[in-house]
Amino acid sequence: MSSVTLSGVRKTFGSLEVIKGVDLSIDAKEFCVFVGPSGCGKSTLLRMIAGLEPISAGSLEIGGKRMNDVDPSKRGIAMVFQSYALYPHMSVRENMGFALRFAKVPKEEIDRQVNEAARILALEPLLDRLPKQLSGGQRQRVAIGRAIVRHPDVFLFDEPLSNLDAELRVHMRIEIARLHKELQTTMIYVTHDQVEAMTLADKIVVLREGVVEQVGRPLDLYDDPANQFVAGFIGSPKMNFLAAEVVDAGAGAVTLKLVKQGNALLRLPLGGPLPLPGDMVQLGLRPEHFVGAGEGDVDLTLAIDVAEHLGSTSFVYAGSASGEPLIIERDGARHHTDTSAITVAIPARQAFLFDSEGQRLR
Repeated sequence: MSSVTLSGVRKTFGSLEVIKGVDLSIDAKEFCVFVGPSGCGKSTLLRMIAGLEPISAGSLEIGGKRMNDVDPSKRGIAMVFQSYALYPHMSVRENMGFALRFAKVPKEEIDRQVNEAARILALEPLLDRLPKQLSGGQRQRVAIGRAIVRHPDVFLFDEPLSNLDAELRVHMRIEIARLHKELQTTMIYVTHDQVEAMTLADKIVVLREGVVEQVGRPLDLYDDPANQFVAGFIGSPKMNFLAAEVVDAGAGAVTLKLVKQGNALLRLPLGGPLPLPGDMVQLGLRPEHFVGAGEGDVDLTLAIDVAEHLGSTSFVYAGSASGEPLIIERDGARHHTDTSAITVAIPARQAFLFDSEGQRLR
């Protein structure tokens, strides 16, 4: 296993800069997830680590060695793609051992390594099948097994679960997490699905338009987002944002007017520099942080648009008539319907505040 370090890494295509100076350190044995919306540059960054895209500027080190100009085959990496890319005429055993045969590894050693990878991935009963005889999840496991037999220093995954159905995605998330625990190898994983990021990662790197917005452990990003983009991207359902105007600021707190919620007033403590009266800000609150009427600092009565009852919890989508739809999580509440209203309260201690440019006010 090896560490991966990127220093001032940039990528340009002609005059278009898609990676805009990334500084990042990934420790040995760490599971790091690159997450962000489509087009943010996460797959390009992964391909630069793999050597499939040249680095326009900056430095890449793997295991302390500069890799900018090193051939991909000599970087000690193995990559698993979104497409399984299995040879249809070869059995599972032959697919997994192909790279070793190409490298002229002795047959006995190939068999040993393929059998060991098959044991880890529970593929032993399937070794003599062809890819067409496998399910999607089984094919993805074969693709991962093909990478395992190479004993890489770093595993790279480029959205490996996006072609699977919902149930298989959950199953394969567990499989990949178990695989990392057993192999204890550095893994870098690209996804646009923040649920995958939250459940798999030791470290999450949130990207937007080629820029790293925040790096940290999953729950640190969830509990302490650096800006409105990270706050809205990490978490499912996403954070609610309410437009507000600063009415008063002083003594370590601000008074806000919720301009689309009947101008309700809310006083919010802040420890840093205070915004000025008249400034427009965004108040953030996660769906699970709403409390019952009278239990918080300001009550809101909202018309319910849709209520989703999932058994142990319900998600209420409300307030679209105000132009500010909100998502409210209510444990065990099954009585809400789309013809009724709901009154909830905002606890100031659970709220986040962002300025007009989306930066966190603390």
